[in-house]
Amino acid sequence: MRLDRILSNSGCGTRSQIRDLIRAGAVSVDGRVINDPSLHITADQFESIIFRGSRLFYSQFIYLCLNKPDACLTALQDSRLPTVRQYIPENLCGKGISPVGRLDYHTTGVLLLTNDGELNHRLTSPKYHIPKSYTIGYSGPPIDQSDVDCFAEGFVLSDRPGEETSLAPAKLIPIDDQHCVLTIIEGRTHQVKRMLAAIGRPVQTLHRNEFGGIVLPPTQMPGDIRDLSSEEIQSLRTSCGIHYDPGGNNKDLSQNETDLV
Repeated sequence: MRLDRILSNSGCGTRSQIRDLIRAGAVSVDGRVINDPSLHITADQFESIIFRGSRLFYSQFIYLCLNKPDACLTALQDSRLPTVRQYIPENLCGKGISPVGRLDYHTTGVLLLTNDGELNHRLTSPKYHIPKSYTIGYSGPPIDQSDVDCFAEGFVLSDRPGEETSLAPAKLIPIDDQHCVLTIIEGRTHQVKRMLAAIGRPVQTLHRNEFGGIVLPPTQMPGDIRDLSSEEIQSLRTSCGIHYDPGGNNKDLSQNETDLV
């Protein structure tokens, strides 16, 4: 891969900025200063790239976690309403990043974004049973044991004319008289709201605490976005049965081969 493309994909600047930096001697490979932006770098040389005095940690893909704020669309472009695009660093835009599933306009919390299309697909596919956990504020009577048992057994949604949807077992935990935590392994359209409505508890507030083991650290405020750690990325890949070799090729480790709430 071209040296300027590697640096661009790593978020080091725009392509034109990177070319100027390379020509100015800001990059070395295998201990040798490189002035040619078009130089092709092999996979085994990636770890020897030094950019502005620091080793470059290159990844073919970008993995981000946003603490999605309220009143924000899970989209990259909309002519009327604010979107999550405003929280993505400018140097990472235009690199094929897209949200992993969807959160409603007023739903907050963990939203993953990546340009790894295969991982995105698997994380949102019901086939891989990726857990998603939500804290819910609701109206109506307190959640009782019969509700917990109903969710644990799985039930059929029949809230749409001529349509019945069988749901997988889910874990429902009451917190207090107006709040609960729900963990599901599917991602059907508006599923959480429909499930609570089916037991007579309309959702008032909805916050995603966790997606596939990814949680928000206490310091990550609404609107803050961060890179996933290598451990978090590997955990997501493993949960979906994907292995990546150093050259960036996907290998399927599974035996078999969207998210609106």
